[in-house]
Amino acid sequence: MKSIPVLIASGKSLAETYETALISLYEKGTRFKTQYDKPGDPLSIDCTMNMTILEPETDPMIHMAFPGGIDDLREYVLELKGIKDHWVKNMNDEADTRWEYTYHGRLQNYGVWKEIHSGKQLEAGGFKIDQIQSVITKLSKQPFTRQAQMITWMPNIDNDCYDPPCLQSLWYRILEDEEGIYWLNCNVRFRSNDAWGASFMNMFGFIQFNKEVIAAGVAEETGKTVKLGRMNWQADSYHIYGKDIQTAKELLFDRAGEMPFEQRTMNFNDPFIKEMYDNAEAVVVRKIKDYDESH
Repeated sequence: MKSIPVLIASGKSLAETYETALISLYEKGTRFKTQYDKPGDPLSIDCTMNMTILEPETDPMIHMAFPGGIDDLREYVLELKGIKDHWVKNMNDEADTRWEYTYHGRLQNYGVWKEIHSGKQLEAGGFKIDQIQSVITKLSKQPFTRQAQMITWMPNIDNDCYDPPCLQSLWYRILEDEEGIYWLNCNVRFRSNDAWGASFMNMFGFIQFNKEVIAAGVAEETGKTVKLGRMNWQADSYHIYGKDIQTAKELLFDRAGEMPFEQRTMNFNDPFIKEMYDNAEAVVVRKIKDYDESH
């Protein structure tokens, strides 16, 4: 085989699209080594994947075949809104072992800076850009613009980073319907996307980020009703690590033909699930505070 498979999946809801993409990968993907394999690990299953979630806010949103729970989903959404930005290390301190980046940090504070004396100041020729506000402002002034995008990649840092950002870019454009409602369409590109271990949480997280940050920001600036249109998700490498294949087989692939779809998914807007999700915020905030105090 000379070519990495390019696969396409789409569905009305997040859960449907996620399952369709995983099954397509399992059945049609190719085998690859990875730089994270341990001795004895099977080869990963890999492809380039293009997914489209036609109605991102439609239930069933939550697929039960992902390695996490409701608290983890809430924590990831809060992370995308900046709650862990203070865990990023000082890039000028070689002894600092904290995270290289957060997605929110790259999106809201993209730039180059250095530490001078007692505080951080922009270095000569440096910059810092709030891409989130820039996108909101662009869409508010000209909803049909093709220039509303955000990036994460910083070549001066990421070319030598052990675990550089998987998320590469977010692109937005708004369609206005006959009733004057704005529909926020979004394209997301990942260079590398762990299909089993992370992709569901990634997609769920950015649906909520788009709703609570981008759409809400445009609504506030324009006074318009802003809803989520389709989300297109492009993963250059969409993969299941070899160590996870058996687990994915047992929890999803072997069950897909035997268990009704409704039993493999949950409705995010179910009052019980939504209450669990909302209540998880206090748990997550406490967890982060406890970690900060112990480190």
